[in-house]
Amino acid sequence: MIFAPTLSADAELVRAPDYAAWSKAAQAHDAKSGMQAWRDADESRHFDYKAIRARLEKLRKLSAAGDAKGLLFVLNEGIHGNIDGMGHERLYQKARFGTKTLIEAYVVEVVAALDKISASRSIAREEKRDFFRRAQHCYGRSALLLSGSGSFLFFHVGVVKALWDEGVLPTILAGSSGGSIVAAVVCTRKTSDVGAFLESDKLANPDRDVELRRLAPDEVRNRLAELIPDLTFQEAYEISGRHLNVSVAPAEKHQNGRLLNAITAPNVLIREAVLASCAVPGVFPPVMLMARDENGARVPYQPDRRWVDGSVTHDIPTKRLERLYGVNHHIVSQANPLALPFATDTRKQMAPIEAIQHASMATFKAWLNANMVIFQKPLELVPPLNSLANMARSVINQEYTGDINIIRPPKFWSPTKILSDLSREDIEELIETGKRTAWPKIEMVRTQTAISRALDAILAKIDKGGDDGPGHRSSALKKAVR
Repeated sequence: MIFAPTLSADAELVRAPDYAAWSKAAQAHDAKSGMQAWRDADESRHFDYKAIRARLEKLRKLSAAGDAKGLLFVLNEGIHGNIDGMGHERLYQKARFGTKTLIEAYVVEVVAALDKISASRSIAREEKRDFFRRAQHCYGRSALLLSGSGSFLFFHVGVVKALWDEGVLPTILAGSSGGSIVAAVVCTRKTSDVGAFLESDKLANPDRDVELRRLAPDEVRNRLAELIPDLTFQEAYEISGRHLNVSVAPAEKHQNGRLLNAITAPNVLIREAVLASCAVPGVFPPVMLMARDENGARVPYQPDRRWVDGSVTHDIPTKRLERLYGVNHHIVSQANPLALPFATDTRKQMAPIEAIQHASMATFKAWLNANMVIFQKPLELVPPLNSLANMARSVINQEYTGDINIIRPPKFWSPTKILSDLSREDIEELIETGKRTAWPKIEMVRTQTAISRALDAILAKIDKGGDDGPGHRSSALKKAVR
């Protein structure tokens, strides 16, 4: 029998001061609503629960027997995302906290099996390396993508803090415009320094005027110098172990947008890349990228080209991340004021009015694209208007969501605030909103990224030449079983 949740259960969720309190309230809510019983029952038409139960029991039996080679054989048969449909979106729409207990138990058992294989002395290092490389290739990787946001970047700060505090922040981060600032702050610091920096007041401008005003280009440059160390993409990766990706768009015609990172532009300096990604056309001047040469000197990078706001062409660069890193699971923090009308949480069943709005937006996109083809020739006679129209088309035609979407809730903000130095109250509200919007997605992130996080950690250890000893329990397993 399913009981309706009490009003106090909902109130506890709203009043929760941190994720620990929120998760406790969410589980209490599920117990009262009957959703905990749904979680505990294997049965569901959305995934092959019998196959997952059989796999789980086989892994448990091999693990209890200490049969690492048997575990290796079983996992060699197939380790990939959404196995037997357990990644189905409907499985994450019912309970307030988590999904089917069977799915969570299976993921934890797979991570434990990977840990045992890594620690085994009966399996050669090269065989391990080959297995884990193939497993990572088959399973794929997760990335956090931070949208363009202007001064609303503090929403991303809240999202990152929520994921960081729970140990589920991916090691691959991509950002455009304001999102690139937050991604760069995280990816240019040692792990031991990130948490303290996110908790500090350094992200807000200490010299901010009381009066709301738009930031000047030099002020933006100076603030970035305070927040982001003077590092290249390669240097930042060597320090943090995280992959930073910054989207920039070309200021000139007939050029393509770029995704800058340690693979495509290892010697490019991050500060100028972020400054370019924040250069809103018509508001801030285009930026020339800088690099470090073989002697360590700062030199122009492609001096004949200038770059602007990356969200114009690639707010959420999913396809490029897939090609560069094998990313097939995208966690999106969406705070772009221009994108919010087009962003829909696909993991959430839409209400009828939302479905109508979604269909209307699709119709509007089709109408706009058709008219752009018709008016292309006349628009070319007026270059500024043609440039504006092409920019609008690019913005509207982009995809703004991923597999897990953390979307800034609708609230009216004065347009003057988008590119302005925000007040302390506005900053705190945006950070708090980011955290609270991320909390309902934490367990979804934890479950869907646990295996890829374990594979990343084990491969990093193997590549450094360190096999785990008997009885060792990896940090990846510790986080997965929380």
